[in-house]
Amino acid sequence: MASGPLRLSFVRSATRVDELPPSPAEVAFVGRSNVGKSALVNALANRRQLARVSNTPGRTQVINLFTVDGDDGGTLVDLPGYGFAKAPKSVRRDWPTMIEGYLLARDELAMVYVLVDGAIGPTPLDARMLDWLRAHGVPHTVVATKADKVRSSKRAARRRDLAAGCALDEGDVIWVSATTGAGIDDLRSLVRDWIDR
Repeated sequence: MASGPLRLSFVRSATRVDELPPSPAEVAFVGRSNVGKSALVNALANRRQLARVSNTPGRTQVINLFTVDGDDGGTLVDLPGYGFAKAPKSVRRDWPTMIEGYLLARDELAMVYVLVDGAIGPTPLDARMLDWLRAHGVPHTVVATKADKVRSSKRAARRRDLAAGCALDEGDVIWVSATTGAGIDDLRSLVRDWIDR
């Protein structure tokens, strides 16, 4: 099995699932605006500017596709963030249809990683996303981002509370930090496992 950073290459952006090319297998990242999706994609690839990172929530406004570990590999998908975003209303209005359409219609989709801000825990929007995925039988895993923002004295309680807020056991949540690299290797291995199935 390959080790080290994922070799990610940008393929294309799309607004509809039928615009996406076929893939052997696919993993997708979804989460609230400003949860750190683009920073996490960059950390997985150990590259700074692969996915555009912005201080403005919601800059990812389309479905972004990246090949994983070469031309024959699967793909990683960065979906638009849900929730507050400084984007035109016409664009925000299309996001639920775009995201739900992808999650339900993409046959290649093997796993959805739901990113939750580890520093603040799951929001009502996160809870709704998890309920929706469960209701539609979409396979998913919760990834708690920004682990470095949680003080060591609060870490045990935060892990317990975040898992409970997501209706999961503590061991079912993957904790990562794009800033320090904590948990990134583990997440890379999981992504490769799903891509290689």
